[in-house]
Amino acid sequence: MLLLILAMPAAAAAQGPAPLTLDEAVRLALERNPSMHAARAASDEAAARVTQARAGYLPRVDVMEGWQRSNQPVFVFGSLLGQRRFTAADFALGALNHPSALSNHRTAIFVEQPLFDGGRTKAATRAARLGAGAADLDETIAAANLRLEVVTAFGRVAASRATRAAAEAGVDTAREDLRTAEARRDAGTETEANVLAFRVRLAEAEARIVRAGQDASVARATLNATIGAPLDEERPVADSGVAAPREVDAAALEAKAVASRPELAQAAARRDQSRAAQMAARSGLLPQVAVQAGAETNSDTVWNGASSWSAGVQVRWNLFAGGGNMARVREAAAAARRRDAEYEGLETALRLEVRTATAAYRSALAREAAERRIVEQARESQRMVRDRYEAGLSQAADVLRAAELVAQAEAARTAALMDLQVTAAALDRAVGSRQQAAGSKQ
Repeated sequence: MLLLILAMPAAAAAQGPAPLTLDEAVRLALERNPSMHAARAASDEAAARVTQARAGYLPRVDVMEGWQRSNQPVFVFGSLLGQRRFTAADFALGALNHPSALSNHRTAIFVEQPLFDGGRTKAATRAARLGAGAADLDETIAAANLRLEVVTAFGRVAASRATRAAAEAGVDTAREDLRTAEARRDAGTETEANVLAFRVRLAEAEARIVRAGQDASVARATLNATIGAPLDEERPVADSGVAAPREVDAAALEAKAVASRPELAQAAARRDQSRAAQMAARSGLLPQVAVQAGAETNSDTVWNGASSWSAGVQVRWNLFAGGGNMARVREAAAAARRRDAEYEGLETALRLEVRTATAAYRSALAREAAERRIVEQARESQRMVRDRYEAGLSQAADVLRAAELVAQAEAARTAALMDLQVTAAALDRAVGSRQQAAGSKQ
């Protein structure tokens, strides 16, 4: 028993990693793809802008400390007053005009609390919150796009694997046919020219394997890049199977897309954000009111400074800024109209995308069924032709033609399977569904 337990890790290591499934590929992509990292960072940026905007409600506190030495008359006069060391002798004209150098160490704290800013902070905070919501939807949109990329890349890997398997089967068949042709030539019932034709066919079949291998390498590297894995990673890929056909109701899917697509919700947030920006722009036409307070110490040394304080209310109202304030208002109004138009256009575009994706899926479904039947018929036809050729009842050209038809049918079938998988994922993307990696059946 102990030996069995000790042998289990070694056996697991020998088996290698488990095959990569489509669901796991989607999960890895959402965790590791750089586009998702960028989208999350953008969301964090937008969240920080909300805090920045809300700062307008809070007081501003500044602390300043400095040291200066000078014999400039105004500086010396003011510093002596601030240090509470001014005497009657300092009124002498000589002392006023030609004072001795004086040092002043000043420590000050200032507080300013806005009372009214024309609604700028309120509008800016609302705009920032809407922007943060739109940025969160950017992450959702990036995830949906990435899911479609993973499904497409996964489908290409599966298609390249099927193409290679078909090419290898074609090589085996070509070798058998070549042996049959050589046997008939040796028996005097086949020409050398036809034997050479079979050899050419074998070489072409072997070349298909090479091309399929290169295509598989590129497809796998693309999938690795999408899921954030090293490009050269060779983890086996599980068979995703053929998704079960489903009925599609274009009208119902359009309604679902309008309700579910994050792009439309994002456009609505951007539209509301532009309206909040209008309010912020109008605030520049209104006065601003703030209370201010401060305290400071002045001394010729670091210690024992003379203190003072101040407090007040400030009203500031810009009456003319070269037309800049009104221009900002007009800019914000134009931006709001643009966002309204973009929202209307996006809804129409989403409906059209659903219709296009629905038509593509239906077409792919019909094509896959047709190509499946064609492959079955081509293989049966090839079997019959080969049997007749072995019996001396058909020509070499018939065998070669039948083999070419099988190769074409299998290539078309593989392309149809990939197209069906990708169009199904694209339809889910168009509708706004997150179940693009749902279970499938063989």
